[in-house]
Amino acid sequence: MPNTRKQKKIKRNSFKMKRLPKGPNGGVELLLIQSVDSLGKQGDVVEVRPGYAHNYLIPQGLATIATDHHKRMVEKHKARLAEIYKAKHAEMEKLAEELRKASVSIQANANDSGHLYGSIGAPEIVAALKEINLLLTEDQIRLVGPLRELGLYTVRVHLSAEIESEVHVWVVPTVVAQ
Repeated sequence: MPNTRKQKKIKRNSFKMKRLPKGPNGGVELLLIQSVDSLGKQGDVVEVRPGYAHNYLIPQGLATIATDHHKRMVEKHKARLAEIYKAKHAEMEKLAEELRKASVSIQANANDSGHLYGSIGAPEIVAALKEINLLLTEDQIRLVGPLRELGLYTVRVHLSAEIESEVHVWVVPTVVAQ
């Protein structure tokens, strides 16, 4: 019996991504639009693996293909980029100094021996810092592990590739009003 259904030809690899130009070491050459911590600064030409370029750097808007045109544009605007970088760096230094001076208190339920019923993590620290007008994100807080006891902790804060700071966090028992 003949097959009455129309069969569509499916193109193989129709979802194929555009090929990116290869660098001298076999990777993909990209121009960084924004600074990436473990990769380079804004305006640098870097060579990365194709998957890292396709799946992270290009979709996130952190990098673009390093064409001759883009390289010329970066060279042309290098002074402006340096000015912007200096302004951001000065702002981060100011924030780092404010964080060193800051101390936040977080109330938590604890038993008589000082162990918390839950734990304190980055979201709670960010919320406490927000109350004193220090705006950070959770990924900037560097905890070794969650805080599970009452006491004073010194928490590292990662602001940029070159700038780290510390903030003092007091974990105190919740006061029940009677």
